[in-house]
Amino acid sequence: MFKSNYVQLITNFFILLCDKNKNAMQPYILAETNWKSVKETDYQLAVLPWGATEAHNYHLPYATDNILAYRIAEESARVAWECGGKVIVLPTIPYGVNTGQKDVKLDMNLNPSTQMMILKDLITVLDRQGIHKLVIMNGHGGNDFKQMIRELNLLFPKMFICQCHWFKIPGREKFFQDLGEHAGEDETSMMQYLISELILPLNLAGEGKARVFSISAFREGWAWAERNWTEVTKDTGIGNPALANEGKGEAFFQYVTERIGAFLFELAIALPEELYKDPDGF
Repeated sequence: MFKSNYVQLITNFFILLCDKNKNAMQPYILAETNWKSVKETDYQLAVLPWGATEAHNYHLPYATDNILAYRIAEESARVAWECGGKVIVLPTIPYGVNTGQKDVKLDMNLNPSTQMMILKDLITVLDRQGIHKLVIMNGHGGNDFKQMIRELNLLFPKMFICQCHWFKIPGREKFFQDLGEHAGEDETSMMQYLISELILPLNLAGEGKARVFSISAFREGWAWAERNWTEVTKDTGIGNPALANEGKGEAFFQYVTERIGAFLFELAIALPEELYKDPDGF
């Protein structure tokens, strides 16, 4: 009985991640495709969604970063695939760096050193099999793979490894009034569009008020220190979700995935000697 319920729970969660209107296997999603398709496809680029499992104010699910990273990777890969880019989206890594949230119940943490080991193992597979481009599709502000990429570049000289923070794409101000960084208007709006059944009514959400560092260098960004999350926010949110709605979420999701899809296609078809150009354009 327990095994049956567990399998059903996992199945239901996977269905929630998938497009409700999709009727066919997507060949650019590894979890959905099969050996026949994989064997016959020469992939140019792999995409690894990487999220986190953490509280998102009172109203959003703990898997918010995972759902957004996966769905953005999925739709962006569709855009790239339909343009002719042979892209494959790997299963999402659901845990991120949450060292600053150690006292938030069930905020799960992977240390950066652990992330490094996971990346090294996965890149070993890609490199051995001739898929020499990887985009880490990051969905969590606590993750930063920059220094890992520097080290992995030395270990895997044939690989081109990069990270993409979807939430740093310019233009959020065109869609949202409150630009808070965590469980605010933008994340809430996209989750309302993608998977509204997992969201509590907004009248149950906190206001997402946040304290800032008292030292100006940290506020201005030229000095950095990790924040102790529960000293910054009472409801775990930073940004007020009150103005969120599904329409804003749909518009922003399309905006983000069109831009990332174009990036994935451009990177997929690029030859190694085409990755740099003279600033004067010749």
